[in-house]
Amino acid sequence: MSAVVHGLSFDVEEAFHALNMWSVTPPETWADQPSRVEAVVDRILALLDEYDVKATFFVLGLVAQRSPQLVTRIVQAGHELGSHGYSHRMAGDLGPDGFAEDIARARGLLQDQSGTEVAGFRASTFSIGASTRWGFESVAAAGHTWDSSVFPVRHDRYGFPSFPAHAVHLQLASNKPLREYPLLTRAAFGRRWPAAGGGYLRLLPTTLVDGALRRASADNEPGVVYLHPWELDPEQPRHNLGGLRTWRHYVGLSRVEGRLRGLLARHAFGPIGELPVEASRLVDPELLG
Repeated sequence: MSAVVHGLSFDVEEAFHALNMWSVTPPETWADQPSRVEAVVDRILALLDEYDVKATFFVLGLVAQRSPQLVTRIVQAGHELGSHGYSHRMAGDLGPDGFAEDIARARGLLQDQSGTEVAGFRASTFSIGASTRWGFESVAAAGHTWDSSVFPVRHDRYGFPSFPAHAVHLQLASNKPLREYPLLTRAAFGRRWPAAGGGYLRLLPTTLVDGALRRASADNEPGVVYLHPWELDPEQPRHNLGGLRTWRHYVGLSRVEGRLRGLLARHAFGPIGELPVEASRLVDPELLG
């Protein structure tokens, strides 16, 4: 096992919150959808305890409101509590004012429920990117001191390809402190490719994530990986989302737990907020292409 500790995270949301699902479970139906996330998170907590690993749980405000006891169990198990925003709407869809309100609402709710400070944040669908870099100021203004919303790749829904592939301190106009922990990537063929878990762990060979973590360890760089609880729930109800979207949401669910266990056995993991960031790594996001 590598001496480098990587960041392990879970974006705590229901399957019906996923953007792929909105055509069959639109937001106005969410209150009536059956919840499955609590039972799956309990299984994740037991699995992490088995490997003596602590992680970061970015809890969606809607989940915390519906299942406040889940937040308590995460904190009592010794894991790091982060915010995934309140509504699971992307930053660009909310706009600057709506995004700021969404973040503040979620952080206040999570802190009230947990009795702890919520320092970390992750935007829905990694939606702080090149066109929404104003979001960094919103995250810092809400009181967060670190963020993990950037995927430094090209993607049809998100991405900030010019962003550094390693953790940095952000130089914001407000001078508020904010560390950014971008998601794990792998360089090949002249560009960066996503390798941070989630759908990439389901769809692609495990060697992709394994190799990216080994490369990061060799460079003495912590990598950040993620999963959603619904990705460890192969018994979830199935919907016809249409062609590619159906495949992308459901493929590989039955093998995720085994793959996660393999990663936990081969690599060292811990909460994202505890990962070191060199003081010299200072980046002004406004100057990135």
